[in-house]
Amino acid sequence: MQSSNPIFRRSEGFNGRGNATTNSPATWSTGATTGYAQGQGGYDQGGYGGGYGQAPQVDQGRMTIDSVVQKTGLTLGVVVLLAAATWFLTPNLSEDPAAISTLYALSMFGALAGFGLAMVNSFKKVISPALVLAYAAVEGIFVGAFSKSLEAMFGDGLVIGAVLGTMAAVAGTLAAYKFFDIKVTPKFRMWVMGALIGFVAVSLLNFVLRFFGADFGFNGFGTMGLISSVIALGLGVLLLILDFDFVERGIEAGLPERESWRAAFGLTVTIIWIYIELLRLLAILRGND
Repeated sequence: MQSSNPIFRRSEGFNGRGNATTNSPATWSTGATTGYAQGQGGYDQGGYGGGYGQAPQVDQGRMTIDSVVQKTGLTLGVVVLLAAATWFLTPNLSEDPAAISTLYALSMFGALAGFGLAMVNSFKKVISPALVLAYAAVEGIFVGAFSKSLEAMFGDGLVIGAVLGTMAAVAGTLAAYKFFDIKVTPKFRMWVMGALIGFVAVSLLNFVLRFFGADFGFNGFGTMGLISSVIALGLGVLLLILDFDFVERGIEAGLPERESWRAAFGLTVTIIWIYIELLRLLAILRGND
């Protein structure tokens, strides 16, 4: 079954096409797997064996829950490290109000660079750990600058609340996914991805219109911003369910351990999404007090 998620659709295993060639442990280190060892699945082309067809195949291990957790932890660690560095190395707004322009510039840089790297990682057939970590680094800059700006504008406690809320959302969604044995159907995927594309399209439209003075508040902190933030949080939870399902499918397909980076990238994108929208929602509610 083909995935409609652009992050995972470049991998054959995440689309349910890896079982036939990777599930037999007897073939993992013998070179007998045609999907990965011979390059037909896209892992050998130009990287693992191009021009070296007779070289022995090396078993690099299979993707597991542990490897996904490790890569996700490392990726999120880079986000947190760069966010903290941005927070502490930029001027304090209470001492230098003009520093808001610096934070705004860093936020824009991180957001735009992160979007570009997200597109590259989403459509890259062979996942690159370096690009995943580069995405985490620039997103860390965005998260740190954006968080510090909102905390200064709307009062202390927003970041702590958003962090705790994000942790609760991830843990709660994972618990519900496992304990209630949630099944992801093709129709569910289609509706979630359709809603995501629509939401991003409206958000980008609002971003462009802002330069022409026609901003309708979709990305702002007013009533429309409150509505869009609640919708975005709901989408984030649904995307987490898709992420968990895609990881399970990848493990069942016996993907190479390198694909853990793709899973980590997808989870990191969703977790940052939830954090930013929760931070914005708390800022809106604080502003309405």
